[in-house]
Amino acid sequence: MAAGFKTVEPLEYYRKFLKESCRPDGRELTQFRTTTINIGSITTADGSALAKLGNCTVICGIKAEFAAPLADTPSKGYIVPNVELTPLCSSRFRPGPPGEEAQMASQFIADVIDNSQMILKEDLCISSGKLVWVLYCDFICLDYDGNLLDTCVCALVAALRNVRLPAVKINEDTGLAEVNLKTTSPLKILKHPIATSFAVFDDTFLLVDPTGEEESLATGLLTIVMDEDERLCSIRKPGGSALSPEKLQECISRAITRHKEVQSLVNEVLESVKSEK
Repeated sequence: MAAGFKTVEPLEYYRKFLKESCRPDGRELTQFRTTTINIGSITTADGSALAKLGNCTVICGIKAEFAAPLADTPSKGYIVPNVELTPLCSSRFRPGPPGEEAQMASQFIADVIDNSQMILKEDLCISSGKLVWVLYCDFICLDYDGNLLDTCVCALVAALRNVRLPAVKINEDTGLAEVNLKTTSPLKILKHPIATSFAVFDDTFLLVDPTGEEESLATGLLTIVMDEDERLCSIRKPGGSALSPEKLQECISRAITRHKEVQSLVNEVLESVKSEK
């Protein structure tokens, strides 16, 4: 009976739960799904991590390569994010060039990296005007179940903290780069931005960490990115229901709390990886 009602009237089905301040999956409105992080998942990458929020699963692999700097920024390296949403993760995606949602996610990650200043691109410079590092951050969604952006940002932060770059110097005689693979060092990460997403129902209810079904039924979506200094790094709200200043402040407060939760989890996973070595 309930399954039939959900199929015929999914919005009304949700409203009955929301009026009781809960959701069909048993969560409270401000409760995240179980979050899981695995670091060093790809041995062929220079840094990697797998992040899961409920069923939503994203793996991030980072490859560091040499590149020539741009003429107008001779002392800056590059960070190039790319999100892939393949048919493997959901039947809503098709093979071929990146779709609109994948392009949006890639641009969102690029904006978060720039706005948060988590890594100074000057720190990726090997020799000014000659050689810099370029970090290719590839995200592959293995299972799509809503809240893609939070999962991607979580995977990004964990993967970047897993990166170790070899020592490199330019040979003055030959002008070529000499790489010492025996001496490696971690990236200098200045900030750790974390995303928190919300779905708006009937201009009234705010649901944190929406599932794919909740996103499809919502009247609005909102993503807030905060860093450890409680600084607002980015906000994404693609139209939909308007939010009052009070509701927006409520979202920011939840995002601050969420940041502490995720950063604590990442630190815990990194410590466990170190202890195993």
